[in-house]
Amino acid sequence: MEDILRLKKSNCKNCHKCIRYCPVKAIRFSAGQAHVVENECILCGMCFSVCPQDAKLISSDMEKVHVLLSTAPVYASIAPSFAASFPGVGIDALEQALIKLGFRGAEETAVGAAIVTREYERILREEKPNVLISSCCTSVNLLMQKHYPDTLFALAPVMTPAQAHGAYIKRQHPGAKVVFIGPCIAKKQEAIDSEQLDAVLSFEELHHWLEAEQITPETGTADATPGGKTRLYPTMGGVLKSMEKNPDYTYIAVDGIKKCAAVLEEVRAGALHRCFIELSSCQGSCAGGPLLGRPTSGPVQNTVNIMHYSSSGRFPVERHEGENYHRDFAPIERLAKQPSQQLIDQMLIRMGKQDPETRLNCGSCGYNSCQDKAVAIIQGKADLSMCLPYMMEKAQGFSDAVVNNSPNAILVLNEDLEVQKINPVACRLFRVRDEKDVLGEAVGRLMDDSVFRKVQKTRRNRTNEREYLSEYGCYVDRTVLFNSDSHLFICMMRDVTAEVERLEKKLETRLQAVEIADDVAKKQLKIVQNIASLLGETAADTLIAIDRLKETISDD
Repeated sequence: MEDILRLKKSNCKNCHKCIRYCPVKAIRFSAGQAHVVENECILCGMCFSVCPQDAKLISSDMEKVHVLLSTAPVYASIAPSFAASFPGVGIDALEQALIKLGFRGAEETAVGAAIVTREYERILREEKPNVLISSCCTSVNLLMQKHYPDTLFALAPVMTPAQAHGAYIKRQHPGAKVVFIGPCIAKKQEAIDSEQLDAVLSFEELHHWLEAEQITPETGTADATPGGKTRLYPTMGGVLKSMEKNPDYTYIAVDGIKKCAAVLEEVRAGALHRCFIELSSCQGSCAGGPLLGRPTSGPVQNTVNIMHYSSSGRFPVERHEGENYHRDFAPIERLAKQPSQQLIDQMLIRMGKQDPETRLNCGSCGYNSCQDKAVAIIQGKADLSMCLPYMMEKAQGFSDAVVNNSPNAILVLNEDLEVQKINPVACRLFRVRDEKDVLGEAVGRLMDDSVFRKVQKTRRNRTNEREYLSEYGCYVDRTVLFNSDSHLFICMMRDVTAEVERLEKKLETRLQAVEIADDVAKKQLKIVQNIASLLGETAADTLIAIDRLKETISDD
């Protein structure tokens, strides 16, 4: 498989939707990007159809077709589902549009389907196999070759209608090239593997090409070309409707890869006998093909359009001597090997799925069971991060470790101000014995909720506000944040009661020191005043004594 399905790396958003829908899990993930596992892919197109980011690319043969048109006569083989992709347009009108694009001519692939039907009838009549499975659907053929090789004995050894028609056209027009145009991705593989087809275009590509050349096929015109009931091939049970029934066989039609796989399990088990089974990978058969183009109608109307375009006869297919439409289908080995149960058990332990009760088998990773996921990891197709419960548990465990070991009290509230999370420190602060006692309860049961209502109203966070919780007799530094993405309030509170008490005690000590200093100052001032008073009295006495001494001396 030569990169038929590729990936736009810039578009892949690691949503894992492709692996959830891939019926054979042929997608691996690396660095968050999806990659197609080529030797396991059956080209059913489910990943292409469901990708919400349009990240899957399908290889185009447009350039190759332009080269072919310039070098050789080229004929188009048009899948009979064109009646759904181009409602109201007949094969003659579509051929004329293709001739304007440079093709030599065009025919319905239903001609090749008539050849294939003839071969199926011959095998049932002459070889009388116990079970015969139609080989029309390339995706089913790849499913059997890659994933159910032990059932290949039941696969009809006949070319697909596209290959048979390609061989028929080349026999009719020696030297011609054949381009198949249809709704199928897997048919692109046939252009690579076989010599009957030289290139493959999708109806989507043909629509774009016609629009670019401003060519509009005519509608409502009658076909001169005779039709046949193999035009019903792209409808559910269309192969069976085109066949003449052998009374010795039961005829069954099954659509959808999962149902096809279930049938192959029955074939593998030997549970089916004397059956012809038409298997189609697409729901509703080719009328629901991934590259049908842009019809305005739904799947039922697509089928109706195809049925209305069909006819009851058989295409007039000429028989040629030596013609051979035989094809062998060999097993295609898958590179990824099944690991031992011991390795699987070890991986399950790494995934946190060591016990049966932890194996949810939820399918969120895209795999049907935790065991299948473990196998995919060992094979390098998946990684641990794809397990949603594992990542949630890991993230929850990490956040819980941070919250539960925080020295601060933490509350998480929803927009209804109901407690969603409370850590052990907050439980002690609010005297809650068990967090379960308050989870889901209004925060007003624990504290005044006015601050949350203010934040809710203003959408402005409040940070590092000191608050006294009188009912608990403590001071806290409180921060209230609102996360608009998760619509949650986060309240963090640091108990600062001891710090406040230390500050108050320190302030009290300072005030006491000030009072003592003031008393000392007052006493010192009083002493100074007393000393000054005493000094003043002594000086007066001295002056009096000196005056008397002077008088005495003067008298003498």
